[in-house]
Amino acid sequence: MKAYELLFFVAPTLDEETRANVMKRIEGVVAEGKGTIDNVDVWGKRKLAYEINNLTDGDYTLIDFHIDPQSVAELDRVLRITDAVERHMIVARPDRA
Repeated sequence: MKAYELLFFVAPTLDEETRANVMKRIEGVVAEGKGTIDNVDVWGKRKLAYEINNLTDGDYTLIDFHIDPQSVAELDRVLRITDAVERHMIVARPDRA
């Protein structure tokens, strides 16, 4: 398994239940790919560099996880179709074993 990092943000106006559902969905995809989540770091509300979908702020979350490379495509697909996630980025971390 390889190490990856996922950074995503949702609208700061979303309720806690919706944010929890997004996290459950991410955890479910990682678990289906027989991966493990190492760390979840909630950054909170941050100012965006430019307006995205009429938003000037975003509520950021950073997740470190290990998963097979084939399962990363499924995680990317799930995040693309999840309406609550405004933007996301998955990056391979070769510096972490």
